[in-house]
Amino acid sequence: MLSPCTGEALSEACCRGCCPNPFHGLPLDHHHHPHELEAPKSPRTAAAARHEFKATITSSLFPNAQFTNHESLPSLQESFANFTRVFPQYLQTDQADRIRAQDYFHLSLNNYVCFDYIGHGLFSYSQMHSCSSNVHSSAASTSSSSPLPSVQLEPPFFDICYRSVSLNSWLQYGSEESELESKIRKRIMDFMNISEDDYTLVFTANQSSAFKLLAESYPFYSNPRLLTVYDHENEAAALMIESSKKRGARVSSAEFAWPNLRIHSGKLMKKIVGKRKKKKKKKRGLFVFPLQSKVTGARYSYMWMSVAAEKGWHVLLDATALGSKDMDTLGLSLFKPDFLICSFYKIFGENPSGFGCLFVKKSSASVLSGSTSSVSTIMGIVSLVPPVRQSVVEPQKDVTVSTSELRKEPSFSEIIELETLDESSQSKFPESSISGESSKLVECKGLDHADALGLILISNRARYLINWLANALMNLHHPHSETGIPLVRIYGPEVMFDRGPSLAFNVFDWNGTKIDPALVQKLADRHNISLSCGFLQNIFFSGEYEQERVRVLETRSGTNETRSGVSVATAALGCLTNFEDTYRLWAFVSRFLDADFVEKERWRYMALNQKTIEI
Repeated sequence: MLSPCTGEALSEACCRGCCPNPFHGLPLDHHHHPHELEAPKSPRTAAAARHEFKATITSSLFPNAQFTNHESLPSLQESFANFTRVFPQYLQTDQADRIRAQDYFHLSLNNYVCFDYIGHGLFSYSQMHSCSSNVHSSAASTSSSSPLPSVQLEPPFFDICYRSVSLNSWLQYGSEESELESKIRKRIMDFMNISEDDYTLVFTANQSSAFKLLAESYPFYSNPRLLTVYDHENEAAALMIESSKKRGARVSSAEFAWPNLRIHSGKLMKKIVGKRKKKKKKKRGLFVFPLQSKVTGARYSYMWMSVAAEKGWHVLLDATALGSKDMDTLGLSLFKPDFLICSFYKIFGENPSGFGCLFVKKSSASVLSGSTSSVSTIMGIVSLVPPVRQSVVEPQKDVTVSTSELRKEPSFSEIIELETLDESSQSKFPESSISGESSKLVECKGLDHADALGLILISNRARYLINWLANALMNLHHPHSETGIPLVRIYGPEVMFDRGPSLAFNVFDWNGTKIDPALVQKLADRHNISLSCGFLQNIFFSGEYEQERVRVLETRSGTNETRSGVSVATAALGCLTNFEDTYRLWAFVSRFLDADFVEKERWRYMALNQKTIEI
């Protein structure tokens, strides 16, 4: 039986002393060489656990070392030896390495490092590779006169068709679903550890459409408030806020205290409780809460959901940033939010298209029936159908493209345009175009792999890697500076036991000027490293940080308002991330220690492409 201190519980409970071993889940190796660092002993207090973990991480990268030249970095082999010497438990997570080598070998073949996937992977690359070979062989035997469409060379596994229907109608009456959709629905419910007796699953075009769908269906006329908890600009939440405001909602947000970006507890509690104190519980509105930030990796307590529910709020849990098996944690198995949103993509490192999932608690579904939204039918709900056989279906210009033809999730503006589609878009695929055997062949091997690895292995592996990376980046300093100007600044938690597997950072030149995160992302992409960019916001600066507030805040102009925040580069680790991935990111960032690195990259690109390009 698993200890209650798993996943989020690790971040909260074990630091209160109920889990004495901070490296819970993997046994400690006490058989070290006499001159090697001893395995950490179990501290008795939360403070001791945090301090010892940080000290252990720091010692894994040459204690007290500061690297001022990218050529002085230790080699990959040397760094890995030091890392595993301090954390021999990491070697016990090699099952993830075997799965990656066998089923996601495209990452190694393409020398590709992927830090920009958020959500859960449905399928494996080996599935696609196997199906591609079969499709190609079958098609080659029947036709040699014309080349195959690219969609046949990259099996989509499923397509989506949009349904023009309100959320309330869907929840009340449902819709006939294919065998394929039924199987995927049951597999996802099982993977998310959510009971079909308690929740109804609605498939949506993506995460953004799930948020918008709920915003358009929630009765803000009677429950007028919307309270969100995001330390970053979130496109899906922004879409919900915009829709809610149009329907009369009063919107507010939690604030995050600089410099560690922890929730300002006093301010958030006041917003949850409100000014009036009545004995009768009042329905206040919708409380949107992620258990961790997908940008900074900060983790938040379950307590906020419980307090909000007690004070009359409906709770929407944004689970998009949770790890592969975090839904197995004790807290999530006991606390059941009114609504939950997550997202799934097709193949890690290959195909980010997929769909969103909106889970509606059956006992809370009635609240949506009272909505008086002016939008009678809201595009966003989708059905999963077997993929189109291109050899049978003639091209149709007026047909909405399927996810197999979309390499990326629809943008903010594309979601809005879906509302203008008429009911003729509901059925896009003639019966003759559908492979009757597709539903029998679908296996969600990506989910199978996560299940095989399990919560403990995934959590421990990610914890070692993300903390090593944070420590490694902070050890990079510009040369010839008396104050030792750091190359990198990390926002939010740095080296910390109870942090999530994502990192927000910026790179600074020798003069202390921030390098545009978009430029860092672009140069990383040239080195086969995929990063994302984010924008931190809702930051609270106390009086002592007033000068820093003026220095670090930037402004962005939106549709109706100007926002202040900090632009950052972000890296998110997944269950298949390995030590070499984190080392390569560290080595890449260290190149900025060369004051001429950016200029050299510009000239190198010009030489290769024979043209000037702005970077």
